[in-house]
Amino acid sequence: MSGALPLNPCLAEFPEYPFARLGAAREAARSRGREPVDLSLGDPREPTPAFIREALTRAVPEQSSYPSVAGSPELRRAVAGWVERRFGVRLDPERHLLPANGSKEAIFHLAMVCVDPGGARRRVVIPTPAYPVYARGARLAGGVPTPLPLEESRGFLPDLDAVPAAVWRETAVLWLNYPHNPTGATAPLALYERALALAREHGFVVASDEAYCELYFAAPPPSLLQAGLERGLAFHTLSKRSAMTGYRSGFFAGDPELVAAYRALRLSLGVATPGFVQAAAVAAWGEETHVERLRAAFAARREIFLPLLRDLGLHAFPAPATFFLWVAAPGGDDVALAERWFAAGVLPMPGSWLSDGGAGYLRLALVPTLADCREAARRLRAAL
Repeated sequence: MSGALPLNPCLAEFPEYPFARLGAAREAARSRGREPVDLSLGDPREPTPAFIREALTRAVPEQSSYPSVAGSPELRRAVAGWVERRFGVRLDPERHLLPANGSKEAIFHLAMVCVDPGGARRRVVIPTPAYPVYARGARLAGGVPTPLPLEESRGFLPDLDAVPAAVWRETAVLWLNYPHNPTGATAPLALYERALALAREHGFVVASDEAYCELYFAAPPPSLLQAGLERGLAFHTLSKRSAMTGYRSGFFAGDPELVAAYRALRLSLGVATPGFVQAAAVAAWGEETHVERLRAAFAARREIFLPLLRDLGLHAFPAPATFFLWVAAPGGDDVALAERWFAAGVLPMPGSWLSDGGAGYLRLALVPTLADCREAARRLRAAL
């Protein structure tokens, strides 16, 4: 007897992943005889520094074996050392942190650690617009994604005190993401302090996605870790900091009880980072000059687009961090504005394709080469 496959119904509920929706626009631009300049995907085009690549190749073993979920002692010490130098927070490498295959993998699995699908705490509060993975991980773990709108009038910071206490009592996880994808906003330390105070009062966990914390153009952004470790986890990655997106290397750190629970889950997931990638990560976390060069490269790209947007009569949020620009669409129709850019041979990301809270804006990822950014500016000036 046959029938429908036993599939998780959540999969059918997910909208098409936004990057997949750009394929038609990309092919249409190519059909007009030129390769589009792609500002849609946040994947740095900078070469991974040679010393990192060399550390990886030196560590490739003759005989392969399963890596440890806990990571190598050298990697844990390197991460703890970087956190102390960068944020002034001392972590125990044995209790307070674990490596991850980039931050996306660990972010997706957090709800599996914190959400009891049959319990009273199923809400995962997500300030929006937001990275889609927070909601998808929550939904597949039996959680209830609960949007918390972010508004430009508040600097794209959430109003945590406007959330009813009844909602907090049903909350398992509050997500924060600063510097923020997609707006580029940064948060003061006071936001993390208030979030952790509410977490202690109401019994939830604060998760802070800090993937862009090293791509800043003003003061270095703070970390949740500086506000305290109890009931908190911070997620970091080398993808943006060191142009290592394909290496899939990051870590999470914070409350030792949460780290221990995460470690127990990960033993079943098969997500341990390969040893040679860990060796490359040790090298990356121990060196800062390449990060300074990367920041300078993105600053140069911003200096191309900020005057361009002003000349085109478009308002961009004055983001002090990330390689994103968040551009308001006249009349609020981000898709119509994106289509005009598509026709000019430039691919932005319509904010409404990222999440409902992104409607009315374009996200520009300033990751193409400097020459390609100049070409994008030339095309837009000519067409618009």
